[in-house]
Amino acid sequence: MVIENLESTDMKLFESNIISIHGDAGRKWLTDLPHMVENFAVAWRLSGLKPVDNLSYNYVLSGFRERQPVILKLGLDIKDLNTEAAALNAFNGHGAVEVLDQTPGALLLERATPGHSLKRFFPNQDDEAIVIASEVIRKLHRIPKINLQGFPTINDWLTSLDTNYEILGHYLPKARTLRNELLSTMNNPILLHGDLHHDNILAHGNEWKIIDPKGVMGELAYEVGCFIRNPIEAGCFIRHPTSQLLNSSNALPIIKNRIDGFAKYLNLDPDRILKWCFVQSILAIVWTVEDNIDSTNFMHLTKIFDTLMVQ
Repeated sequence: MVIENLESTDMKLFESNIISIHGDAGRKWLTDLPHMVENFAVAWRLSGLKPVDNLSYNYVLSGFRERQPVILKLGLDIKDLNTEAAALNAFNGHGAVEVLDQTPGALLLERATPGHSLKRFFPNQDDEAIVIASEVIRKLHRIPKINLQGFPTINDWLTSLDTNYEILGHYLPKARTLRNELLSTMNNPILLHGDLHHDNILAHGNEWKIIDPKGVMGELAYEVGCFIRNPIEAGCFIRHPTSQLLNSSNALPIIKNRIDGFAKYLNLDPDRILKWCFVQSILAIVWTVEDNIDSTNFMHLTKIFDTLMVQ
């Protein structure tokens, strides 16, 4: 079995994320990665392993278990991986990849094939992507409302807004007010993916399957926020190819069209979607600050959502 050398992949952002969050423990984990991959390859009879593109906070490799296409996912945050596996198991049969095996710090997953994501549809087929994402969401949320104990709630996540951050200025109290309003008027929560953007919806045969769920209890209007603000790194959405931030007027019609589309296809209140989008952008900034990661794009998105709310 040949494992692609770590040095041959674009690891800079991945390594930076791991070290920023985990410090010395992250450095040690990165050093131990080749040995860990070898051990899991032997234990789970894996071959042809190679890192996927766009690594972020987990080390993810594609390969085979005998003839079956698989994904090996390794991470330092054992709790998050356990929650992901629990969510995938809950969604199983409703448009999610299957968990084939797991152990603390590692998941073996079904690999979606051909595996291209909905990012391929942006920007020229954005309306079609909204329809596909809506269909995926409806399928996910047909799961039986049983055995959903133990998942975090969006209430838990949003306690992060109670810490003061000077970078957020007047946006933070506004986000707190909206959070309290939305949580107090939320109906019975359901299990959400929690991070349902373009790269987490993959083609699998003639259907689409989700990967990388956060697994959080909340309302449907919360679920679409992540898709609406992505793909952040795409050259024609938030950042120009020359890395100049685009004027808000370029992104406003894209975001407004997505809000209106999800409201239509999922029978949601567009104002409620927009309010959640604003709150989520503030939460994302808080998380990036906590993890020592650049928050420029999320700050730009916050201004866009704030502009839409006063129109």
